[in-house]
Amino acid sequence: MLHAENLFSYYGKSPILQDVSFSLKAGEFLSVLGRNGVGKTTLLKTIMGLTDRCEGRLEFDGADISGRSTPERARLGIGYIPQGREIIPRFTVEENIIMGCYARTDGKREIPDYLFEMFPILREFLTRRGGDLSGGQQQQLAIARALAMDPKILILDEPTEGIQPNIVRQIEDAIVHLNRERGLAVILVEQNIPFARKASDRFVVLDKGAVAMAGHKDELTDAVVEKHMTF
Repeated sequence: MLHAENLFSYYGKSPILQDVSFSLKAGEFLSVLGRNGVGKTTLLKTIMGLTDRCEGRLEFDGADISGRSTPERARLGIGYIPQGREIIPRFTVEENIIMGCYARTDGKREIPDYLFEMFPILREFLTRRGGDLSGGQQQQLAIARALAMDPKILILDEPTEGIQPNIVRQIEDAIVHLNRERGLAVILVEQNIPFARKASDRFVVLDKGAVAMAGHKDELTDAVVEKHMTF
């Protein structure tokens, strides 16, 4: 479904990603791991076309999307939940979710019912401003907004970072449900190694902008974590 080959991605003249290659099959769960500052967020932004320049090949459903704009990539079915959530604080919960619908190609502008089954608080707070929600509730809203576009792939950048513990489990369960029950492919940047081991099919470890290791989740051993992810 998604295939990256020899990707170099730049901010200005500096290459942040260097010769990165990976593949994601339909319905697969891939965790992107590594220390802070090694290029994990840049990789997700590169997939969405949000860096200054990219070299190499990036394919989605067999077509090269390297030259496509961010809105075009979203309409193809790539849903993105950035670090920091980036909801619109003055918009209501309903308005924020409906925004996601505008990336749909079927013209539907209705909120899917299953979003409220996963995150009941959003139905309760439908008319409340997004900026008035807690951090965990805003993260649920950001996920719901991305799902409203009916994506084929969901890309999440540390979705439980800074979230109150009682909501972390709910968000993690929702991500696993979307992958296992609804067949949604997932790319997850995460520091929570136990969750990555539980949820992933495969993993990629980045170090200094390059792939340091990749493999099946069973290969994500304590030795790998010690070598590539401890400080």
